[in-house]
Amino acid sequence: MYAYILIFLGLKLTPQADNMSEHNGYLKYSEGEKLLPQEETLDIGTKNSSLMIGVPREIFFQECRIPLAPQAVGLLVANGHKVLIESKAGLAAHFKDEEFTEVGAQITYSAEEVYKSDIVVKVAPPTLKEIGFLKTRQTIVSSLHLTAQSREYFEKLMAKRTTAVAFEFLKDKSGIFPVIHSLSEIVGTASIFIAAEYMQDAEFGKGNLFGGFPGITPTEVVILGAGTVAQYAARAALGLGAQVKVFDNNIYKLRRIQSALDSRIFTSMMQPVVLKKALRTADVAIGAIHSSEGLSPCVVTEDMVKEMKYGAVIIDVSIDQGGCFETSRVTNHKDPVYKKHDVTHYCVPNIGSKVPHTASYALSNIFTPMLLKTGEVGGIESMLKRDYGLRQGTYLFNGTLTKPYIGDYYTLPYQDIELLIAAFR
Repeated sequence: MYAYILIFLGLKLTPQADNMSEHNGYLKYSEGEKLLPQEETLDIGTKNSSLMIGVPREIFFQECRIPLAPQAVGLLVANGHKVLIESKAGLAAHFKDEEFTEVGAQITYSAEEVYKSDIVVKVAPPTLKEIGFLKTRQTIVSSLHLTAQSREYFEKLMAKRTTAVAFEFLKDKSGIFPVIHSLSEIVGTASIFIAAEYMQDAEFGKGNLFGGFPGITPTEVVILGAGTVAQYAARAALGLGAQVKVFDNNIYKLRRIQSALDSRIFTSMMQPVVLKKALRTADVAIGAIHSSEGLSPCVVTEDMVKEMKYGAVIIDVSIDQGGCFETSRVTNHKDPVYKKHDVTHYCVPNIGSKVPHTASYALSNIFTPMLLKTGEVGGIESMLKRDYGLRQGTYLFNGTLTKPYIGDYYTLPYQDIELLIAAFR
């Protein structure tokens, strides 16, 4: 009876069977049996796969960045991947085609050819025309700009059974949005240099040099918000000798920014009376309030702006979410500023495109490791199974919408991505 049970369980009878001992209620092989030939086990590990990565030229208005710098392309090619770049894709960011070909990229003059790649990586969301170039079952990595899209945009991607990743929603292991964080560092620093440029302008400023000098009252900077943009704006302003005041409704963020800057800068909750007093003497006001609900709160009224100094400069970084100054309206890089109540307003949504070379490196530093890992694990589906942060940025998986807020906004059906990934074979 004992032998039949072993045969039923798929165990081999050997001369040493009597030596099998019991371990936690289960039979365990003896040392002698471990040396006998055993059944062959199948290797189910993933194998490296060679990816075809396409980088098209951006056609979105004033989008100058490119997602992969030449050094990143060289690293991808060195790891066995093929990178196809549309001619002049990096020109606006001051990367020549020759820089890409020297590291092994293939240059094409056809956008349609680029969109035949396994993975298409770009900065701006694809237009409806560009979506038409896609084949079925491809992956596209780009920004989303949800409120600027249409129902047709998602329907066309769904019809192509596309896997789409919005890089602004990617998360890292610490729960931070790495792309937003990296670009915010650049935008925060750039906002101070932009303010300095217009402070000394003859038309939009009054010839003041940003900073602090012996015997001269230092520049006063008021920053609304205490996130990453605010932190790097404050650091740049302090480095130039300015006095900085930071306002936020989150006391934890105010403590954190003081700790990060290692300086006891002026901080305050968003008290209207205190904020109004600070704006009266401010030379520069930076709006850096980011809202997870889509629209940033408008905390500075037109009456407050009227009481600001003649020649003061407002940089509304939050303009892509509506802005936090009542007098703000969207501008662009060709016509970036206007005056309202003798105060200069700079309200360009994509400040990162003003410094596209630097911003392109920031994007490249995030996309390159992700693409390398995708190749190592055998493709985008395997990568999605392993990487929770990548799943957070994925809003379409093989044509199925995976984000409830998009489905609710455009009345489209959606599924939970965790269930889709678990069921995928």
